[in-house]
Amino acid sequence: MLLLDYQNALIQSLLTERFSGATPVSIDQVVSDFDGVTFHLSTPESKTKILISINVKCYKELVQYGAQEVLEREYGPYIVSPEPGYDFSVQIDLENLPAEEEARNDLIMKLALLKRNAMAAPFERAFDEFNKLAEEASRYTSESAPQGIKEGGEVMAIHYREEEAIYIKANWDRVTVIFSTVFREETDRIFGKVFLQEFVDARRRVLTLQNAPQVLFRNDPPLELAGVPGLSATEGEVSYVTFVLFPRHLTPQRRYENISHIQTFRDYFHYHIKASKAYIHTRMRKRTADFLQVLNRARPENEERERKTASGRTFRVQA
Repeated sequence: MLLLDYQNALIQSLLTERFSGATPVSIDQVVSDFDGVTFHLSTPESKTKILISINVKCYKELVQYGAQEVLEREYGPYIVSPEPGYDFSVQIDLENLPAEEEARNDLIMKLALLKRNAMAAPFERAFDEFNKLAEEASRYTSESAPQGIKEGGEVMAIHYREEEAIYIKANWDRVTVIFSTVFREETDRIFGKVFLQEFVDARRRVLTLQNAPQVLFRNDPPLELAGVPGLSATEGEVSYVTFVLFPRHLTPQRRYENISHIQTFRDYFHYHIKASKAYIHTRMRKRTADFLQVLNRARPENEERERKTASGRTFRVQA
């Protein structure tokens, strides 16, 4: 199975070329990413100053959960006023790049991870909230803990696609991440169920995977989403995939990678559904071609055919 990269490969490739010392040229390029995210790379002022802008459907929700603070932490000196039609912009001066090659490569990767870093804000808030709730819960027994600690934090909803969203909820002993995903075709739903069942079975079967997050799949909203508005999607099309992250997944050492992995789940999931369908269709076409070849070979060698003479008389000949 293919594990998708977190960064935008086109931005990484373009910036690598520009940072290598190539002759500066004008740029005006729109780059698309998963989930309807678009980037605009341009040189509006001069050929040596590259403006990178990003447009995210759910940017206002991300800002509510701390996206601005995360982006300022990651891109502080490069941030400029957002380009019209976009949510966030940074500008890179090719004449003022880091001297060390490693530092330049780190900057390229950081810029290519612009979408990842913007989407990381609600996950970081949930992880911080988990640490706070866990610390407070350690002062009580399970019976004497206040109701607020038992119920956990608020459900953060990120509507990053049409009719689809990510819901994140922190509790004192876990962080729950729920993806709502739409299946337009019944075959996609069947493939998805088989695919997710393998997540569950592999976790039970393979010892090295028993520390992986718990995965649940259902067609109705989980109890964690009780009372959450906006769950009125068409019945039968929306399914919910739940990841339960336990304290071992929330340590500072594993925090960055886990946030990156879980962000790409929806793209990973649907990519492999489509890849599986394409593989099966390829096998079906090959099997059909094999059957036609068998039928052609089964045709009698001495097949009688009917011919006509110039006068209209008919007679039979053998092939």
